[in-house]
Amino acid sequence: MLQSWYHVYLFQDLIDKIIALQCHNVELKNIIAKSQQRNQKRSYPPQKPFDFTRCKFRHVLLQVLYLGWDYQGYACQEDSLNTIEHFLFEALLKTCLIKDRQSSNYHRCGRTDKGVSAFGQVISLDLRSNNHDLDREINYCIILNKVLPPAIRCVAWCPVSDNFSARFNCTLRKYKYFFPKGFLNIQKMVEGTQFLVGSHDFRNFCKMDVGNGVVKYNRTITHVDILPYSLNKENEEYSMFVLVIQGQAFLWHQIRCIMGVLLLIGQEKEDPSIVKDLLDVEKHSRKPDYNMASDIPLNLYDCEYELESNWRYDDNNLTDLIKKLQSFWTFHAIKANMVESMLLDLRKRSGSTVDLSLCQSNYLLNGVRAKKYVPLVQRQKCESLENRIQHFIKRRKLEGSNSSPVVDT
Repeated sequence: MLQSWYHVYLFQDLIDKIIALQCHNVELKNIIAKSQQRNQKRSYPPQKPFDFTRCKFRHVLLQVLYLGWDYQGYACQEDSLNTIEHFLFEALLKTCLIKDRQSSNYHRCGRTDKGVSAFGQVISLDLRSNNHDLDREINYCIILNKVLPPAIRCVAWCPVSDNFSARFNCTLRKYKYFFPKGFLNIQKMVEGTQFLVGSHDFRNFCKMDVGNGVVKYNRTITHVDILPYSLNKENEEYSMFVLVIQGQAFLWHQIRCIMGVLLLIGQEKEDPSIVKDLLDVEKHSRKPDYNMASDIPLNLYDCEYELESNWRYDDNNLTDLIKKLQSFWTFHAIKANMVESMLLDLRKRSGSTVDLSLCQSNYLLNGVRAKKYVPLVQRQKCESLENRIQHFIKRRKLEGSNSSPVVDT
């Protein structure tokens, strides 16, 4: 008897639910109908497409700044719209500065990965022009910054010849990698960096991209140094340092791999000479299995060119840009200092059984840390470059071992 009443109750509840949904559906139809009536009353004639046939174009360089922490990298991707390049072209199309990407004569200086930022990224392309006089030209930066996301900004522009490429005409690229001192031995890290300067085969300090035709891994590093950025005299482990590294071109994940090894040296798990050993590809032809450093602290800081003209800055644009960055700094600095205050108070309250020797650099190394450290030269090795080349030749992705290298910065 109770079971039958229970079923009746559920059935009645279902009927009430259906009636309520029907009423809600009627209300929605009325709202949509009223909205359509309002739109019809104030309907506007369709906007005419922009006539690019009447426009002149100027080939320029654009310097772009972006905080890449929340983006999936610089380059457009098939499975994500959350890339720097996507928002750049969305802004260029919205402002009618280009007709489309295909006809824009576009090149980028560097292809930064997910999470990586840039202060000096440079692109080259043809933009709509309205005047031969440079002083009366379209203010490209201000126009683009009005429609770009807050974390992506156009800093300056420069007129260049039609065949000038942001990628192939770049003479120097500078990267910076910021990191906390923690309990790192900075002096030993500096000793390790000295082996990097010069021309070397960096196959053990990158992710080999043989599938895309990269079969030569010789690159030249012209300068590398580790410098103090922000010193904390009261709590030295919270001081910030920065790795500065310069060269004409870099390999995929090269700097993050270099930093991964340098952090192991700073933790005194490896000797500085490990850098020299890994650069000896005759002795170590296969890369040891190790974790590269995090993407968040890496910044493509500067790209240099031999230019006939100077970069053109706008004071109003720079003022707005400084205000925007000041806003970012304010809230990030508050968060960092708030967490530091909590850490210091917890240390005062902690007992002798709590391990306070944890180094902040541990969090910059991706992957899982083994309980017992295994030296790099004793670790499992990745497949050799020669085997990878043969593998892709068999799959007909490479024509042969003499394939031209692809420069990936």
